[in-house]
Amino acid sequence: MSIKPIAMYLPQYHAIPENDAWWGKGFTEWTNVRKAKPRFRGHYQPHLPGNLGYYDLRQLEVMATQAELAKAYGVHGFCYYHYWFNGKLLLQQPLEQMLAAGKPDMPFCLCWANENWSRRWDGRDHDLLIEQHYSLEDDREHIRYLIRYFRDDRYIKINGNPVYVMYRPELHPEIKNATDIWREEVRRAGFDGLYLIGVENFMKGVDPVTHGFDAAMEFAPDFPCHGPKYLKRFPIKYLATKLLHNLSLSRSGFFENHVYSYDRLVDNMLSKPPATYKQFRTVCPSWDNAARRATNATIFHGSTPAKFKSWVRQIANYTLDRFEGDEQLFFINAWNEWGEGCHLEPDQRFGVEYLQALKEGLES
Repeated sequence: MSIKPIAMYLPQYHAIPENDAWWGKGFTEWTNVRKAKPRFRGHYQPHLPGNLGYYDLRQLEVMATQAELAKAYGVHGFCYYHYWFNGKLLLQQPLEQMLAAGKPDMPFCLCWANENWSRRWDGRDHDLLIEQHYSLEDDREHIRYLIRYFRDDRYIKINGNPVYVMYRPELHPEIKNATDIWREEVRRAGFDGLYLIGVENFMKGVDPVTHGFDAAMEFAPDFPCHGPKYLKRFPIKYLATKLLHNLSLSRSGFFENHVYSYDRLVDNMLSKPPATYKQFRTVCPSWDNAARRATNATIFHGSTPAKFKSWVRQIANYTLDRFEGDEQLFFINAWNEWGEGCHLEPDQRFGVEYLQALKEGLES
C-alpha cells in the first residue's frame, strides 16, 4: 500500500533552562502527566506510559526505539514540532541530534509550532512566557536554518519538494510574502520548490493557496472553540442519559470540564463534506488535556481501539481515492502528546492496542 500515515511528534520530554525557569527545575511534559487524576467516575486518567517508560529524548536510543515501534505498526514517518522564536530555538536538542547522527532511519518532516508560549497551554496572550514576533527578515533567516533538515535523505518530500507544515499560518501578518521568501530560498538551495501545508485548527474553510500554501491539514479533534454551535454539534455535553446515570455527577468534576463523546467526534468528522481545496485528513486515537488543566479540560470520553481502527480505515480509503503518488498521506494526532491524552505510544492500560488498530485499519 502506498498510503503514508504521518504521526505528529512532541519533543518536550527533556529538561531545558527555559522550562526550569518557568515551571520549576526538571520540568518536562511528564511532570503534568504524573500528577493527572480522574475528574469523574470512569474517566481514564492518568495516562501512564507503557514499556517505553518516562523517557528522556536527549537519549538517541529512545528515538530509535520509538521509530522501530512506529514502523512495525504502519507509521510512515514523524512530523516533529519545531519551535523558533525570532532566531531562538526551544526543544531543539532531540531534532538536532537526530539530524547529526543520521538516525533513527525514520522519514520525518517539521511543523513550525508558531504560537506564543503562555501559562495556559493554549498559545493565547495570557501571562506570556515567550512571544512570537514576525518579520520577513526573520522568515528568511528561519528557512535558511531549516534547509539543512530538508537536505537529509530521510526528510519527507512530495514530488521532490520538502514538506513543511505551519501550525497557525493565520497568525503571521504577511504570510503570503513569507511563503514567497521560503520558496525563493529553497530554490536557491537546489530544490525545485517547497510543499507547504497549513494546519486548520483555529481558521478553517479557507483555500490554503490564498496564503501561499499547497494544501491544508485537518486538525483532529476538530470542534468549534465555544458558543451555541459547539453545543449543537456535540449535543452529548451534559445530556447523555446513560453516562449521567453512571457518573455520580454530584461528587465529580464532570460539570467543571468539557466532556464530549469520542464516538460523536469521529462520526462528525467523517460526515463533513470534502473540502473544496486540497486537504489532508487527520485522525486521533484519543484526546484529553486534563493533565494540563486543573479545570475546564476538554475530554473526549469513550475512545476505544475498535473505533479508532474504523476511523483509520475510512480515512485511508478517502486518501487513496482522492490523492495519488506522494500525496497519498494523512496525519495522526499524535505519536506522543501525553499531556493531551493523545498518543499512539503504548500506555499501561491499552498497551499496543491502538498501534495494532492503526495497522489493521490500514490493512483493511
